[in-house]
Amino acid sequence: MTERYANGVNTSLLHLNQPPVAGNGVSAAASNGSLNGKAAYGDAADGDKIVLKRKLTLINGVAIIVGTIIGSGIFIAPTGVFKYTESVGSSLLIWTACGVLSTIGALCYAELGTSITRSGGDYAYLLVAFGPLVGFLRLWQALLIIRPTTQTIVALTFAQYAAKPFFEECSPPDSAVKILAAICLCLLTAVNCLSVKWSMKVQDIFTAGKLLALLMIILAGIYYLILGRYENFENAWDGNYDASNIGFAFYSGLFAFGGWNYLNFVTEELQDPYRNLPRAIWIAMPVVTAIYVLVNLAYFIVVSKTEMLSSLAVAVTFGNRVFGPLAFMVPIFVALSTFGGVNGVLFTSARLFATGAQEGHLPKFFTLFHVTQQTPIPALIFSCIMSLLTLLTADVYVLINYFSAMLWISVVACIAGMLWLRHTKPNMPRPIKVNLALPIVFIVCCLTLVLLPSFKNPMNLIVGICITVAGIPFYYLCIARKNKPAGYSRLSRGMVNFCRAMFNTEIIECSESAEK
Repeated sequence: MTERYANGVNTSLLHLNQPPVAGNGVSAAASNGSLNGKAAYGDAADGDKIVLKRKLTLINGVAIIVGTIIGSGIFIAPTGVFKYTESVGSSLLIWTACGVLSTIGALCYAELGTSITRSGGDYAYLLVAFGPLVGFLRLWQALLIIRPTTQTIVALTFAQYAAKPFFEECSPPDSAVKILAAICLCLLTAVNCLSVKWSMKVQDIFTAGKLLALLMIILAGIYYLILGRYENFENAWDGNYDASNIGFAFYSGLFAFGGWNYLNFVTEELQDPYRNLPRAIWIAMPVVTAIYVLVNLAYFIVVSKTEMLSSLAVAVTFGNRVFGPLAFMVPIFVALSTFGGVNGVLFTSARLFATGAQEGHLPKFFTLFHVTQQTPIPALIFSCIMSLLTLLTADVYVLINYFSAMLWISVVACIAGMLWLRHTKPNMPRPIKVNLALPIVFIVCCLTLVLLPSFKNPMNLIVGICITVAGIPFYYLCIARKNKPAGYSRLSRGMVNFCRAMFNTEIIECSESAEK
């Protein structure tokens, strides 16, 4: 029996409920029915659910985590961390702490992701734990703040590095950077619209490329260390230890680790999520943490403190000092790295919005997927448009500080939801159950990170809270309200019919139901 709240919002999120499987591995509904002449889906008119196939393997899962984490962050955040700490030693310590904290968070999310195996990540977990209003506010944050800002930061970093070889003596002009970022967003949106396989190939290939680039930096740093380059480590612990600055330094470091929870947004498309989700986390997180610490060590071996503070594209500065005539390869590899990062964020953002629409929290056209390629074309296009609008702000560090506070508040809410579900639903299946100390430590650390910078610069937190609270009247007027105006229904049907005709799409339902 599907669980519903009093306002009629469907929260079918808890247990896997797939149709019988035919001999060819496709659901019986898909093998017996057809939709618009396409055999990939069942006949929705007969009451069969149209659901997504599980196409993502363990390798794809690792690539999504690694490829999304290693995007723009490791190439811009080192300057941000050092800018606030002014200390080599504390910078490296903060990078290590960020990796440990992100791994703890990822393990907690593994418990959530294997007990609520529904796409949607944070949104799905808050919806189950605290009800539709809290779930909607998380979706509202993602729609207006978190996802557009993340995609824009990574796209701007791609553009900065892609343009750098053409402006060797100066920084690329803002207009050129914004145009390149917009092209990146539009091109990857098109790839994600055309095929899930193509988007995953892009993710796998560019993940390998970015790991190669970082390996080159690490090996070069080790070589210079062997040659005796220790001068940048003199007085390594002298720096600025103001509490607010430490908080802002963690923001930059944790931004570079952003993406550790992105596989949770596509668990409905992950093969054997009970096994592959935690495995992907255990493989990806130690690898990323080790790479990040070693890359920063290499930066500090070669790049002076003054150069670190003056360069947004620190990897280019490193390449110019180390690789000589081959230095042009560094911005190319970095651009490819961030290109893959944009792809991972776009892929998961569209699935998040589609999940919200399936629960009645977003317009119905977000649930439309292409009938053969199974790509959420309307959601992808909307996500791209919101990111293009965010391009009006080009200051990367302002964007990072702006979205970080709200992101970590929502993460804290999810972990608190996990503890709440342990109390209210003790019999919920939990293939993974982390030690109670881990979520408590994680919550305390995250709240500290949110509050410390806010004492010095409270506007980021205030603006984020105001935008979030503004979603409450919108929820009651447009979502929970039962008797919506007739014009709303006509507009919704018109948008759905337009997208069906324009993009050859059909409504996809969730593959799970919830029982009390």
